[in-house]
Amino acid sequence: MLHQVLQWLRRIPSLALVAILVSATIVRFYRLGRPDSLVFDELYYVDGARDFLKYGVEVTGSNPEFIVHPAIGKWLIALGIAIFGDSSFGWRAAGAFIGVASVLMIYLIAKQLFSSETVALLCASLLTIDGLAIVMSRTALLDNTLTFFILLSFYLLICKRYLLMGVALGLAFATKWSALYFIAAFTILALIRALRNLKGQNPLRESVKIIGANLISVSIYLVSWMGWFISDRGWARDSSGNPIVALWNYHREIYNFHSTLSVDHNYRSHPWSWLVMGRPTSFFYQSPKSCGSDQCSQEILALGNPLLWWLATIAIASLIGYWFYRREKKSTLILSGFIAGYLPWFFFPDRTMFTFYAVVILPFMILAVAYLANELLLHYDRARMVITLGFTLIFITFIYFLPIQIGSIISYDQWQARMWLESWI
Repeated sequence: MLHQVLQWLRRIPSLALVAILVSATIVRFYRLGRPDSLVFDELYYVDGARDFLKYGVEVTGSNPEFIVHPAIGKWLIALGIAIFGDSSFGWRAAGAFIGVASVLMIYLIAKQLFSSETVALLCASLLTIDGLAIVMSRTALLDNTLTFFILLSFYLLICKRYLLMGVALGLAFATKWSALYFIAAFTILALIRALRNLKGQNPLRESVKIIGANLISVSIYLVSWMGWFISDRGWARDSSGNPIVALWNYHREIYNFHSTLSVDHNYRSHPWSWLVMGRPTSFFYQSPKSCGSDQCSQEILALGNPLLWWLATIAIASLIGYWFYRREKKSTLILSGFIAGYLPWFFFPDRTMFTFYAVVILPFMILAVAYLANELLLHYDRARMVITLGFTLIFITFIYFLPIQIGSIISYDQWQARMWLESWI
């Protein structure tokens, strides 16, 4: 009997992870098809996914269509449509699965970094209940997919699986160009590791693997344009008889678009405000008549859990201090991922940007929180009580804001009560 009890106790951590993943699945799939219309930029990406399924390349009628993002993210949306049908659920299904997979990835990353089941479960729980992560998992956009591939590549970097890291980074690059900053950051980290403290390993061989990883990333990116290569309907396909030159011409147009994009938008935000959720993006809002009140609201607001983001901002600042004091591996890795996803946006101050771009740095902010939690557990007797209290407050905040993140119909007064800052309206 005692043996069976001990066996059961050993399974508690794994059972806790299963419970977290089930919770993440429920939150991301519950009424996923609501609303049953395209929201925000789903208009572009779902249309692109439909074109991929029909033609292998994006078109407008019988004419080529100018697109500004690579294909992998839209192919995954297309996979959801192919499996579940061309419906609001089908558009978003792949993203919801990817959102759950991201929760598992941050657990594995934290387990590698901190060697603590408690800290790893904390990271998985925080990503499960963050509002921005939830919204991005429930909409057919690209940033959620980018975040997963960055997490996967970060895990492979930690595990020194450089060639596989190149595959993951290639898939990220073939989703959004902003993955380039992570390719640079992770390559530098890997090369520094290859040249230091290898204890019997061959630095030259490791360096060759890292260079090979970059070649793999570029190759995967090029392969992601295969539909454009084999079709004569792609944008700028006829700009040169040499398809590589034609693709280069196209990419110059894409770069010009991204570097000069500056249009007025009600939810335009500057990166300075992202960490404190200064101006979250509203993906959908309407005033239905079915909430039992004179005025009703239904919104999908890409709002991160305010308490988590405010705490994580403090954690990032603290982690910078720890890095200057210790210069240790964990803080270097976490800060490098955060900087790669955040700092480059400041070099384009006139570009139109939105707060939901910050979803890619959310896991690194959670890891910064985990770093502080781990320090508490190592040096403070009442650490578990403090961590439990903090998580409880964040969980209550998650429950409170969930209705405006999954499009539930509530009274206008209830909606107004959740607008803590005027800039959220």
